[in-house]
This record gives sequence, structure tokens and C-alpha cells, in this order.
Amino acid sequence: MKKISESTHDIRIAVADIGGTCIKSGIWEKGEIHEIRETPTEARLGGAHVMGRVEAILEEYHDFQAIGISSAGQVDTEKGSILYANENIPGYTGTNIREILEARFQVPVSVQNDVNSAAAGEAHYGAGRGHANFLCLTYGTGVGGAIVTSGQVYLGSGFSAGEFGGIIVHPEDRDPGRDMFGGCYERYASTTALVQSVSSRFPELHNGRDIFARLEDNGVRALVDRWIAEITYGLISLIHIFNPSLVVLGGGVMEQEYVITQVRQRLRGQLIPSFLNVEVVPAELGNLAGMLGAAEGARKAYQNLPTAGPVHNSPGV
Repeated sequence: MKKISESTHDIRIAVADIGGTCIKSGIWEKGEIHEIRETPTEARLGGAHVMGRVEAILEEYHDFQAIGISSAGQVDTEKGSILYANENIPGYTGTNIREILEARFQVPVSVQNDVNSAAAGEAHYGAGRGHANFLCLTYGTGVGGAIVTSGQVYLGSGFSAGEFGGIIVHPEDRDPGRDMFGGCYERYASTTALVQSVSSRFPELHNGRDIFARLEDNGVRALVDRWIAEITYGLISLIHIFNPSLVVLGGGVMEQEYVITQVRQRLRGQLIPSFLNVEVVPAELGNLAGMLGAAEGARKAYQNLPTAGPVHNSPGV
């Protein structure tokens, strides 16, 4: 049978970005996300509850021909299921998102890891446009990563490539029997690590926004600079391994111009000269990156249908 011939830019795709705190959702159409909503995940109630919320959210949209999902956790993109998720969403490991949603909505479903989705979004719509090969890292509760090569996100043999938070940067702190990530990059370079470091000395500073509002305080700045040095350590190794033309840094804290400027300056003094062509830039898409990347996955899934697929209409539409 022939594949569909209509342009996949003419379809509507329902998208959802499942995080530990909230589920962002919307409709992708002609390269843009519309009807954007945020709904509390209520992750503590478990994976089955979260999927129930996702189904209810998607039911509020109408006239879509595919679904794109970006999700926390390690994702088997072939099966559309969660390979592993920590206890931030209890019981989420093993959830077959694609099976659940295709049974409910009767349209093709694509499921990707959230960081890979964000990288795909940046590749097609944001900071990665024009770069066939680049790295994408996000700094938040932990450190997430994605590898884009020849314009595609590299998944690895088990769909989990790009676990940059697991780079060992402080072997003296390594104790895998107690903490698998002990001594690893995300323990020192995440936003969580920054907040813990600063709040231990300045208890009134509880988040990144408060910290950077006090950057003129020499004590605060010294701790921020130490954290930026930790960011740089991991990037030096990654750049020397992958030799990318571009490194995209995401996460709310990377919107701080001071951080990006300092990272660039520190890298220039520590990279082998032949690697200095690399550009280091902040992500451009913010909270939309995951949904845009999820839409790209769903668009490809729809494009691979042998014939034009059905359209989901919500009740009463």
C-alpha cells in the first residue's frame, strides 16, 4: 500500500509533555502549538493515575489525527512504553503509553523521553536549526542530555543514550552501593546542587531566581562560580568526545546570561584548540520544546501510515 500523500504539515496533532510537577498540553498545527494548558500531574498518586489524567486532558481536544507524548523517564520509543522511571511517579515503570492512548483515541501515538523531545524540538524549531550534529543538555532537578547526529536524536542500544548526568566527575565521592549517582555530574552541576550549596550558607535563598537576584553578593557569587565550574567540567569531556558544532543548554537557570557567558569563557581556556569551533548557546524554546519535539515524532508516525488515518473528535464535537 502507498503511504499517505498529503502534507503532514496540514494535520493536527495533540501533544502532552508529562513531567513530575505538571502536564503541559496543546495542539500542534502548521509548526506551532496552540490551545496550551498546564495541569498538575499529581505524580504521587502513581503512574495509572497520571495516565488517567493524560487521557482526560487529551479528550478535551478535538479534530486531531495523531498524538505526540514527551515523558519523564527512560522510554522505549519502539513500543511507546516507560522502561524506567524513578519514584517521582510511583508505578510508572512499564506503562505502555502508546497502547493505552491508541486504544482510547484510535490515532497513531509517538512517545519519547522528555529530554530527547526537547532536543528534537530545538533541532527543528529552535537553537539547533542548521546544525546536523549537536548536544543538548538540561539542568534542573538533575542533568539530562540528548545527542543529535545527522539531524536525528541518537537513542543508543537501549533507548537511553545521553545520560550525561551519570558522568563521573568526582570519583572520590563515588559510592554506587549507597548512591548510583554519587560522584556524578548531576550531583554537582544540576540546579538542585546549586540551590543546596547556596541555601546551606544563605538559608533565605530557596531557588535559582532568588540566588541570581543576589549575584552582587560576593559570597553568593563565589558559590555560583563554583557551580559553573562544575558545569564546565562535564562539558569539556563531552565536547572532546563528540566534537559537536553546537551545545544547547536548557533549563530555566540557563536563561541567566551570566551563566552562559561564564561557561563560554571557561571552556575557551580548557578545550584543545581544534575544538574551539564549538558554539555554546541557551535553548530557545523554553517550555514549548518538549511539545514541539513530541509533535515531530507524531508527525513521522502519521506519515508512516499506509493510508490516511482517522481523526479523533471529542464527544459532542
